[in-house]
Amino acid sequence: MTEATGGVVAAVDLGATSGRVMLGYVDDGMLRLEQVSRFPNGPVPGADGELHWDFTTLYRHIVEGLTEALRREPGIASIGIDSWAVDYGLVNGQELLGEPFHYRDERTARGVELVHARVPFGELYRRNGLQFLPFNTLYQYAVEPGLRDASSALLVPDLVAFLLTGARVAERTNASTTGLVDVRTGEWDLELAARLGIETSVLPPLVDPGVVLGTLHGEARERVGAPLEVVAVGSHDTASAVVAVPLSTPDAAYISCGTWGLVGVELDGPVVSDAAREANFTNEGGVDGRVRFLHNVTGLWLLSEAVRTWEAEDGAAIDLPALLDAAASVSGDVPLFDANDPRLSAPGDMPARIAAVLGEAGAPAPATREAFARTIVESIAQAFADAVATAGRLTDRDIDVIHIVGGGALNRLLCQATADRSGLPVLAGPVEATALGNVLVQARAHGWFGPDATLEDLRRVVAASVSPDRYEPRP
Repeated sequence: MTEATGGVVAAVDLGATSGRVMLGYVDDGMLRLEQVSRFPNGPVPGADGELHWDFTTLYRHIVEGLTEALRREPGIASIGIDSWAVDYGLVNGQELLGEPFHYRDERTARGVELVHARVPFGELYRRNGLQFLPFNTLYQYAVEPGLRDASSALLVPDLVAFLLTGARVAERTNASTTGLVDVRTGEWDLELAARLGIETSVLPPLVDPGVVLGTLHGEARERVGAPLEVVAVGSHDTASAVVAVPLSTPDAAYISCGTWGLVGVELDGPVVSDAAREANFTNEGGVDGRVRFLHNVTGLWLLSEAVRTWEAEDGAAIDLPALLDAAASVSGDVPLFDANDPRLSAPGDMPARIAAVLGEAGAPAPATREAFARTIVESIAQAFADAVATAGRLTDRDIDVIHIVGGGALNRLLCQATADRSGLPVLAGPVEATALGNVLVQARAHGWFGPDATLEDLRRVVAASVSPDRYEPRP
């Protein structure tokens, strides 16, 4: 990185429970974020009980947030969009054909059966490198009757970009999670799609992070108030988050922790061995052609669902920091459960489900909420530690430190438990890794870090801008 300058960009960061519009300031090699708007997001039931996203409302919030961002900062250079993976909207012409399905909708189970009847999972893994998750996009496409009426199927961030600019593209890091991208070439596996009966014409051209997609047009331009550029970033939120992980050693592992915990290492090429497949590790696309070799662990979803149940019982909000402080004071061992148990993946009474899982193993459920919260956090931490150890074994790396980024970096109990159970130091932060990664890729596209800035250069900017909290493993 030879020189540094700066400016301001807008980052649209969409998660499974909320979305934000952020302003990202780059000033002489330093970063600063400012939240402009935050809005809720989540599943809504359809007429027949199926789960959808309320994308219409989500898009309205995005445009309103961008309008406010431009009011605050008329000099915005561009917009970048990232979101959760696998879900999509169907477009015919300029029309969105209904609200996108939510990945937790039950239809995906039938999609798994249909896909594996045509292409065994072992072959799928050799082709796409993805761990088995029943909601991956190819399983959704297998039971999607609307594909025959669509001209394009656009993943959520690509759908937002399409409505803003008219560009019909698929950003490569997010496309890699569909199961239809060749893990070695990074291009659509059209032969696989055809074998699965998926119409290949709905798959849009692939683009890399840093490409300018276009400028705001039509109603979006009128409502926001300027023809701002939209730049492709690592549109899978984890791809953006990993950009902003200030990897402190060549053998560091990362955990991007929120609703899910994405636990892994960064590689130059994929690992599609039988051992990796059996361990259910995935090879997803990263920025600059890197591979995110990781395992999905059910993360803070377990805690948030438990809290939601308790709040419904009490008819009042629960102070989560106070609950976690009380949980940290629980003495003695607590029972553990498998955080990845598929019975814990759907919304509902999480404490009752966890109690049932514990009961099957002959362990009594904790008697108090603080002890129950401790059991949940320790079980997540154990799953994290196991995944880190497996990542090291599969890649022949001696993992020496774990970086936790995202909302989980604020959970002191979880960070300490992860250090204790892994036996490795944990560096927690930045919390806003996804938005920072979004901003960094946009800033590099504008040349603000010089013409030759590498991914490592971008991470040095993060390290200079954010001081992580360190947790040492205890006996």
